[in-house]
Amino acid sequence: MTEGAGIRTGDLPDDLTATEAGMWQAFRNGSVYDLSSGDYAVDDPHGGHPWGPERTVRARIVCWLLLDGPPALAGRVSALKLVGVRVTDPLDLAGGQVTPYVELRGCRFDEEIRLPEARFTTLRLVDCAVPRLEAARVHTEGDLHLPRCRFQNGVRLTDAHIGTDLLLNQAVAYRDRGGRSIAADGLTVGQDLQAEMLESHGEFSLRGAQIGASLSLRGARLANPYARFALNAPQLTVERTLYLTPAGVGNPLLSGTTPARGTRIQRFESRGGVRLDDGRFGDAVDLERARFALTDDQELSLRRVQTPELRFLGDKPERGKVVLSGARTVNLVDRASSWPDAGRLHMGGFTYENLVPQGPFPLTQRLDWVAAATAEYAPEPYERLAAVLRAAGEDEDAREVLLAKQRRRRETLPLAGKSWGYLQDWTVAYGYRPGRAAVWMAVLWAAGTLAFTRADPPPVGSGGHPVWSPALFTLDLLLPVIDLGQAGQWQLRGGWQWLAVALILIGWVLATTVAAGATRLLRRS
Repeated sequence: MTEGAGIRTGDLPDDLTATEAGMWQAFRNGSVYDLSSGDYAVDDPHGGHPWGPERTVRARIVCWLLLDGPPALAGRVSALKLVGVRVTDPLDLAGGQVTPYVELRGCRFDEEIRLPEARFTTLRLVDCAVPRLEAARVHTEGDLHLPRCRFQNGVRLTDAHIGTDLLLNQAVAYRDRGGRSIAADGLTVGQDLQAEMLESHGEFSLRGAQIGASLSLRGARLANPYARFALNAPQLTVERTLYLTPAGVGNPLLSGTTPARGTRIQRFESRGGVRLDDGRFGDAVDLERARFALTDDQELSLRRVQTPELRFLGDKPERGKVVLSGARTVNLVDRASSWPDAGRLHMGGFTYENLVPQGPFPLTQRLDWVAAATAEYAPEPYERLAAVLRAAGEDEDAREVLLAKQRRRRETLPLAGKSWGYLQDWTVAYGYRPGRAAVWMAVLWAAGTLAFTRADPPPVGSGGHPVWSPALFTLDLLLPVIDLGQAGQWQLRGGWQWLAVALILIGWVLATTVAAGATRLLRRS
């Protein structure tokens, strides 16, 4: 009997091998067809031990069962459940409608699996050796599970639609001819995408992907050191949280929870650039203890990312750049030791509303953080930090930040501007420390009063004149605008005249500097 001739209940095709006949019957019964030997070394699908004809089925028979298989036995539901089976030839289900449940565990495929535009209810490949999975635009109503599988020439899930969860936990994927280990641009996942402890050798591409719940790369190790990106995910949308955090080693569930105390953990690590530009994350982006091993021309790029919370708590990248230009977050949770050195941090247009430092992060280090992000003077990072501190009730720290901004600006001015800036800084700290002006005024008043007690100048005219008062005369010289009726009533000559001029100039400097500082403070409030 040949394929497509119509298989009557109980009939078997004539050309089936004994192994394939057993698979046929198991399919009708909905039972597991287990061909494993019980010896781990022999049964390892990724090992080198050969599997003979007693464990081998042809791919076209598998396709026959899934696309046009026999009816189930009475009271049973047909399903393909294989364990320890070798599949020869390409498994080609492109464009097919697969209704039966499919679960293959510990299987070995000699050639690639082709699923473009195929439709499944649920598809599970667990711990299988697959040369390549070609599944562009595949559609599943339920899950697509690929945990612990190894793909020697990559995975393609471009524009795939996964109804519930996509699992890639502990999978290993090597690059294809285009340099991608996992190509999933335009992927849509209804719930979670879990790729915990994934091992990726090449570019993991998620451009424009949409994840209905969380995206977990806990404990994943991404390696693409000789290309630009190890994770390339611009315009990624995650409704809840992106986790680039540790995972517990040996945890069989990989449930997505934080590893318990004492559990041996594996951190997320990227040996290559990470791009999350223009991403939208509903809850948070979590980089707890993440490691980024970058080359000088690679980046951890979060340009224009929007998320309620950014947890920047990874290890400091020793090379490469961290770019937050245009990003927006409400809570910036960070650690002083996580930020890169000067020249390798870019934060132009980065906005945040609250700072939640983990561990000591004194203001001096926070100012170094801002300075590291501005190779050339830019006022916006200083003003953003000052606004956040002021909103948190830290007015004194906010003034220190604005003072640091003026000092940084001073370095860009010509010589005359620098000189005036140094004078303002030395006298009243650009007006941000007005109490210093009062101290200077008191010192100059006392010194002037003491000096003018020896002057005894004659009056300007012979008519009525006030009584000579060195204290009032000095104060009249120091206070611009206010007239105490002393400065114009006495004739000063020689050095006394020059002392009076000096006090008038100093009074004007103090007054204008305080006024400028007050104007800045009022403008910010």
